[in-house]
Amino acid sequence: MNTSNYTTYTADSVSKSMFSFDATGTQWEIETLEPLERQLQQRILRRIEAFDTTYSRFRPDSLVSQVAASEGGCFDFPDDSLALFDLYDRLHTATAGAVDPLVGRDLELLGYDRTYSLMPASNLIRAEAYAWGRATWSKDVLRDGTSIVTWYPLVIDVGAVGKGYLVDIISEILREAGFTQFVVDGSGDMRHSGESSLRVGLEHPFDPLLAIGVANLQDRALCASAVNKRAWGDGLHHVLDARTGVPVRDVVATWVVADDAAIADGLATALFFTRADRLAEVFRFSYVRMFADGRAEISQNFDGKLFS
Repeated sequence: MNTSNYTTYTADSVSKSMFSFDATGTQWEIETLEPLERQLQQRILRRIEAFDTTYSRFRPDSLVSQVAASEGGCFDFPDDSLALFDLYDRLHTATAGAVDPLVGRDLELLGYDRTYSLMPASNLIRAEAYAWGRATWSKDVLRDGTSIVTWYPLVIDVGAVGKGYLVDIISEILREAGFTQFVVDGSGDMRHSGESSLRVGLEHPFDPLLAIGVANLQDRALCASAVNKRAWGDGLHHVLDARTGVPVRDVVATWVVADDAAIADGLATALFFTRADRLAEVFRFSYVRMFADGRAEISQNFDGKLFS
């Protein structure tokens, strides 16, 4: 946790309060009708810290860093890992392995490592890393409840789902505290609760001053992913096909609306690799997807529109 502040503003003649803070390497905002009490603010920050201490591969003290540094063993994760890893099971199957939390090693080899070196490893180092094949979630991890068993070092990266899942966790804390109208925004991954809908612009992936469309969000979650948000070098970015370890090329941005932010977050990644109709066999969602040639695709059930 780096900084936090609280600001109040007025929009649409309704006074609202904003709790803003830095966490998990990004900016967070929680908008409510009434200010959050200090005790509730601290509860939220502690919960995020606990999540980060478990799942951040950028922290040397995290549980997933212990997994990466170990030659294998049994690791006990907290109770929240059940739903998180269950969702990864479903996404891994639905995308035929393209979404895989063991993609962390590939990201490190491309330079998106703990120190943010942004320097891809040499071909020799990459060949050594894959000498025994590519590790996959389905064959190289044994799950037993909240425990996972490994046989050699594995780099777990929950970036495809984790932030959305944390948005859901914070939303549940707000509901337990009696809040029914709020927006939790984890730097673009958001959960809305309330009677009036929220209009959200769909930012153009290559020009933040432009929007390609708008979404009307009410009592649901909206998550987005784009190849420009964490990009470095020539064609290098954070959206990798875990089957190859290569950054995607054909799709450049996705937006997904679903009941839960974790599902919306995971599907926003899955749509880079997998047809929407295939994912719709497993998940309930609506979406917008933009391709590298400038085309945009919108599902019939998407509450919003694209600009011509």
